[in-house]
Amino acid sequence: MSDKVKEKTGAENVQWDLSDLYDSIDDPALENDKKKLIEQAEEFASTYKGNVADLDEEGMKQALEDYEELIETVGKIGSYAHLIWSTDTNKSEYGKLMQEANELSSEIHQKLVFFDVEWLDVDDEKAQKLIESGELEPYKHYLETSRRYKDHVLSEKEEQVLSAKKVTGRSAWNRYFDETMGAARFELDGEELTQQEVLSKLHEPDRDLRKRAHASLTDTFEDNSRTMTFIFNTLLADKHTDDKLRGYDSWISSRNLANEIDDETVDVLINSVTDSYNLVHRFYDLKRSLLGYDELYDYDRYAPLLESEKKISWDEAREMVMDSYTDFHPEMGTVTGKFFDNNWIDAAMKPGKRGGAYSASTVPSVHPYVFMNFDGKVRDVQTLAHELGHGVHQYLSREQGALQADTPLTTAETASVFGEMLVFQKLMGKLDDPKEKLALLIGKIDDTIATVFRQVSMNRFEDAMHTHRRQKGELTTEDFSTLWRETQEAVYGDSVTLTEEYNLWWSYIPHFLHTPGYVYAYAFGELLVLALYQQYTRSQNGFSDKYIEMLRAGGSDWPENIVGKLGLDITQPDFWDNGLAAIEEMIKQAEELAKKIN
Repeated sequence: MSDKVKEKTGAENVQWDLSDLYDSIDDPALENDKKKLIEQAEEFASTYKGNVADLDEEGMKQALEDYEELIETVGKIGSYAHLIWSTDTNKSEYGKLMQEANELSSEIHQKLVFFDVEWLDVDDEKAQKLIESGELEPYKHYLETSRRYKDHVLSEKEEQVLSAKKVTGRSAWNRYFDETMGAARFELDGEELTQQEVLSKLHEPDRDLRKRAHASLTDTFEDNSRTMTFIFNTLLADKHTDDKLRGYDSWISSRNLANEIDDETVDVLINSVTDSYNLVHRFYDLKRSLLGYDELYDYDRYAPLLESEKKISWDEAREMVMDSYTDFHPEMGTVTGKFFDNNWIDAAMKPGKRGGAYSASTVPSVHPYVFMNFDGKVRDVQTLAHELGHGVHQYLSREQGALQADTPLTTAETASVFGEMLVFQKLMGKLDDPKEKLALLIGKIDDTIATVFRQVSMNRFEDAMHTHRRQKGELTTEDFSTLWRETQEAVYGDSVTLTEEYNLWWSYIPHFLHTPGYVYAYAFGELLVLALYQQYTRSQNGFSDKYIEMLRAGGSDWPENIVGKLGLDITQPDFWDNGLAAIEEMIKQAEELAKKIN
């Protein structure tokens, strides 16, 4: 029996209870909701179609309440289908349910799309009067932001066609990618492992093991490279078609619009980070020296500093996160406790389960669920803190309703990264040994480099592949790999030697396909949190209460207004420099600790 099998963390049986959504895939309530939803959508259409422009404040409020109820039910069905499928992508009945949910969502969208189209056709003067009315205050921001799509929404018939084709287009290809990666097995030391299990080996102290894991991943990526190349090309072409039809200026414009941020602000963020790539080189030069290597390879990037990283149990991880969150604000501790006590977390590693981690907001009438793969490492504690940060944010923002609970991606990562920072500081405070402090600090900088600089380098890769697809046509596997290598060499410079095998590592990253343009939001969130944490340490009192109110606001206001209540102006060009300076300060702290230890 392997060590992997013998060594337990206590997370092996941590599986969520989805009964607050539905009891099972055969639950009569699920079938009933599907039928009721179609009836309600048809009733909504017969009541409001052709009449939206004539609605007064009271009529519009009633319409929005009815619309929100429909969106809730669609979200509930879709959330359940996606959550249960995520835990075992090999189960055909789960895949079938998810496809049915996607098809149902498309059918409902086709019935309801007239509402968006007619609302955007309302003349600006009347629309503004409705937006400013007291009666519609609970929906003000939703109505404001929806008007920004006026130039990009097509006719009702065209929108219906696009929605119908999405089920057999973009959604289907994304599912195929996920199921291919979920079913993939990676041979390592005589064992057949999942992608997540092998990726976790890149964080092990044994360099030969990391190298073997790296080879194992590359071998399977190579086996799947033809399939992945086709999927990527198909989805790049699909997005290009959508963008042309909707009149977006560039591949990233629709994402920025959804993020409630202008293209120029994103450009400033990207340029600020790429101009600071020297911090990455400085850090990895330090890490190479601390590890005692002549050369640092890509499979060494996440090597721990100490040889014997203790396995952390699930109960210990729970205690660390609960203590950190409760100390910051009692309400954060209370909400976090619900996730553990009510089985809202799925943390067990098992075959067929999707890799990675996420927090699913589901719908306001229920609550969020956290998904992760817990393997007992310090980074898993940080992942737990990260996803529970999302979870607390989503739980508190539910009171904004289905149309305003969700935040744009730019601020969606705030609570998650702030949660990580709280746990990190708690861990640092408990350590006396300077070697252990340095090891933890290096691990934190590792994560920060990955969140800010690596994600921006991936944004540069996205930009390159979308531009290539639009200007030169379909990409070969070698084209993707060349663009990937160029953007990765830029971020790592001479501080990390990239192997030839690493050229294929673009092919397993789901964000490129599921949410094009997403990745810069990680850098946005991390740099924002570094500034927020500085604000927190300088504040005498009241910060934590304001922070909780920021989370509670969800997506009910513009990001700069919500964050502005905490004393930060994210619209200023030099805002990002403050976050980057905080990263440099952490690197400097690590350098000084290293000198002290010698």
